[in-house]
Amino acid sequence: MPEIKYKRILLKLSGESLSGEKTSGIYPEMVESVCREIMSVKELGVEIGIVIGGGNIFRGTDEKYSFMNRASADYMGMLATIINAIALQSYLEKMGLPTSVLSAINIDKIAEPCVRNNALRYLENGRVVIFAAGTGNPFFTTDTAAAFRAIEIEANVVLKGTKVDGVYTKDPKIDSSARKMDKVSYIQIVQEGLKVMDNTAVTLCMNHNVPIIVFNLFVKDNLKNIVLGNNIGTIVENK
Repeated sequence: MPEIKYKRILLKLSGESLSGEKTSGIYPEMVESVCREIMSVKELGVEIGIVIGGGNIFRGTDEKYSFMNRASADYMGMLATIINAIALQSYLEKMGLPTSVLSAINIDKIAEPCVRNNALRYLENGRVVIFAAGTGNPFFTTDTAAAFRAIEIEANVVLKGTKVDGVYTKDPKIDSSARKMDKVSYIQIVQEGLKVMDNTAVTLCMNHNVPIIVFNLFVKDNLKNIVLGNNIGTIVENK
């Protein structure tokens, strides 16, 4: 068995990771791709917590929903994350991975309440734990939920799976002079407004010394290679 650098991880997935190149919805081939990456890491004995967003189903910050108050829009977004969590759970269990969905909103017909001690016990017993419904409060993103859950379960790292290979000085889609950074500090993220996670999430990780790694989830074995200590993506930590 190869040596593992990160024994317990918190994987942050966007809702869009389940929709692929589409603008919305859940597409089986994308769910399968994500789950195979998770399986490759679980086979190493890594304990995995997951926070998933809901932007593929509902994004309350979209201008077309401006008629809604922010709290209502955020609650609808939380419900979208529960739908994504169930989809992810279904495929993981189809692959033979025992999985528990813990929701920050009470919805006990389909998910358990989010209780820290239960999450820790499930992780220690080899279950994949999917945290749904964000923090359970409006005005907080699922990035903040990921940082919060990582601290709660004492994860070694937050792994933010995206469609890009790291953090850039500028948007590489717009500016050809954009340069990928292998390492950046928490403070630099906040001061320069780099698009990694929102400031609340970054500050939480900084205060609790939890590194963040931003990487391309859709390159085969990237997740596995990070867990094994290879330099993939961009790491955010104190310099």
